[in-house]
Amino acid sequence: MLRPAPRQPLPPRRLASACRCGWRALLLGWICFAPLATAALPEGSGQVQLTAGGETFDAWTYKPAGYRGGPLLMVFHGLGRDAAAYRDAARPLADRFGLLVVAPLFDAKRFPGWRYHSAGLVRERFAAGVEEFPLEPVDQWAGPQVLSLVDAARQAEGRPGLGYLLLGHSAGGQMLSRVAAFTPTAARGILIANPSSFLWPSLDRRFPYGFGGLPERVADEAALRRYLNQPLTVITGTADTGAKDLDTRPGAMAQGANRHERAIAFYREAERLARSRGWTFGWQLYIVPGAGHSAREMFAASPAGTAIAERLRPR
Repeated sequence: MLRPAPRQPLPPRRLASACRCGWRALLLGWICFAPLATAALPEGSGQVQLTAGGETFDAWTYKPAGYRGGPLLMVFHGLGRDAAAYRDAARPLADRFGLLVVAPLFDAKRFPGWRYHSAGLVRERFAAGVEEFPLEPVDQWAGPQVLSLVDAARQAEGRPGLGYLLLGHSAGGQMLSRVAAFTPTAARGILIANPSSFLWPSLDRRFPYGFGGLPERVADEAALRRYLNQPLTVITGTADTGAKDLDTRPGAMAQGANRHERAIAFYREAERLARSRGWTFGWQLYIVPGAGHSAREMFAASPAGTAIAERLRPR
């Protein structure tokens, strides 16, 4: 019976060479078989969960085919809280401008009207006989929550420095109107389409329809000036004149009889105030002829694309 010859120990030089070869092979194997660093968000439509500000959000995403790292477009839904439909409505904008769309869901249980529509600053929005509203803790405000969502979406894509725009329709537009006033952002643009009411640029009109009743530290002349300098874009449809889900409280009715009328009056008053004070005015207005209260109709219209293009233009 033949026995294998006993294995002889390698000489020191050959042993060192073999060890080096072994480590090279191990390293080469790790390089070959380790997963490549790729963006977590796939092309086409998808759904993810984002953790932001201690909350977990379902979010619907869309990345155009051949995406080349264009800005993030955060889309905020209306009263129906149908984030997936809003993601779909924003697809024409994403395809045209190479944008990455993320549409988070603000569910009604955690984000009732005072925390979503009115941006979470004041819980008792219509408290009678209150001279000054007590502010909620900042972690309840929608503004910091929106910025945390932006950061979470950037991390999910693997691009923490990705530029971004904010787009809100209806209730989402109401929220962004208040975010623009009270939360500094690095957004390229804050686009507000067809909200039921706005945060009027006035220290006298009561919150949530103006700055009135809020503590002076967040509602003074300096706050108004910052608000009017924001990259805020108002987009309104000329046929958005219906009464369905329209805010008919006195503070809202003082802004106009319907959404379209309110949008025009809101922009004109802000423009007038900025000019009268000699302040920089950063707002823009786009009108969509014949469009009603429909995100899909508004986002697909030419003026919405022009509004996006203007905010993406190098400054």
